[in-house]
Amino acid sequence: MIWRKSTYSDGGDGDMCVEIADLPTRIAVRDSKIPARATLSFPREAFAAFLDEVKRARST
Repeated sequence: MIWRKSTYSDGGDGDMCVEIADLPTRIAVRDSKIPARATLSFPREAFAAFLDEVKRARST
């Protein structure tokens, strides 16, 4: 699995964010500070809807 950090990660060493990984039908999410711990995964459609809602909320 290839993990990537958000372009909005904090400036320092980038450890204050979540990381995501693209899977065939899901998006995996983990805490970059403790990557060996629990990973969550969501159906792609649900994750896309979540991101859309976050973007909408930020613009209001």
